[in-house]
Amino acid sequence: MRVLVTGGAGFIGSEIVRTLTSAGHEAVVLDALLPSAHGSAHGSAHGSAADLPDGGGIIVADVRDREAVDRALHGIDAVCHQAAMVGLGKDFADAPLYVGCNDLGTAVLLAAAAAAGVRDLVLAGSMVVYGEGRYECPRHGPVRPGPRAEADLAAGRFEPLCPSCGTELTPGLVGEDAPVDPRNVYATTKLAQEHLASSWARATGGRAVSLRYHNVYGPGMPRDTPYAGVASFFRSSLARGESPQVFEDGAQRRDFVHVRDVAAANAVALEAVAGLRAGSFAAYNTGSGEPHTIGEMASALAAAHGGPAPQITGEYRLGDVRHVTADSRRLREELGWRPTMGFAEGMAEFAAAPQRDMAASPAR
Repeated sequence: MRVLVTGGAGFIGSEIVRTLTSAGHEAVVLDALLPSAHGSAHGSAHGSAADLPDGGGIIVADVRDREAVDRALHGIDAVCHQAAMVGLGKDFADAPLYVGCNDLGTAVLLAAAAAAGVRDLVLAGSMVVYGEGRYECPRHGPVRPGPRAEADLAAGRFEPLCPSCGTELTPGLVGEDAPVDPRNVYATTKLAQEHLASSWARATGGRAVSLRYHNVYGPGMPRDTPYAGVASFFRSSLARGESPQVFEDGAQRRDFVHVRDVAAANAVALEAVAGLRAGSFAAYNTGSGEPHTIGEMASALAAAHGGPAPQITGEYRLGDVRHVTADSRRLREELGWRPTMGFAEGMAEFAAAPQRDMAASPAR
């Protein structure tokens, strides 16, 4: 199979390319090689060629460049769409960048795929489309708390309460059938990508799968950028000899999934998508199945690194949710995927692994 991997020189994309190549597939990479994802080695505005994985070729271009995308799709059997601007960003001023990179870029890619006759797509989705995860109230059963009030966060009241009775809730695992409720610009663009993919599949007879990644971590994560994930923030702090700064009280629940397991999920989905019904779209949670708190992750990473210990700051960000962890049974049962990297082993590896040095630009 010949696969176009957009963002294929990035953190997750390059691991997908390695996984596909080792399985005997040919991977063609389309990547803008922006400094924010690849550094600025040798003074190049497009980063270092050392980031590039082995594969079937590299086209250095933005996914919004229709001419370049048309060229990249020549002879392609399936598309693995990883190119995106990631993370929560700094403030709402980033909104045009997120919408342009993520949603316009996806629209250009899908329009080109329709014209080229490419009908199989695997999309890098995200658990952020859910907003808060699943909660149970002892009196009212499953409930969906709204956004947390800033006054509560400022007072250190971090747990969502039942909207009917104000009782503290018990967090659980969120399934793919949960209502979506994106709470920030990045989350909104990730949901829009899914809607575009679904519309494309219906209009063209295509088949699309979205893998809703949970917190992906592992070797090669970018460092020292406000657009990276929390694991990268903590690892960057440790590399500087500083304590990881843990927001709120550190009890926020997440699912930390290793990048090699995410790459394996993409390989499985690319094999499976061709067997789906024409015009169909399916979403799959992609997580380890082992929920941990952010405080636990910071402590495990710091201990494996040899310190310093994390600090609980009580700070907060309005766009953050309290708890969201995956129920990934559908991906296991329907596609046969299994994560292989355990939490302790993965954090120990990540604590010693190199990161990518970033430049100041916000887009990847």
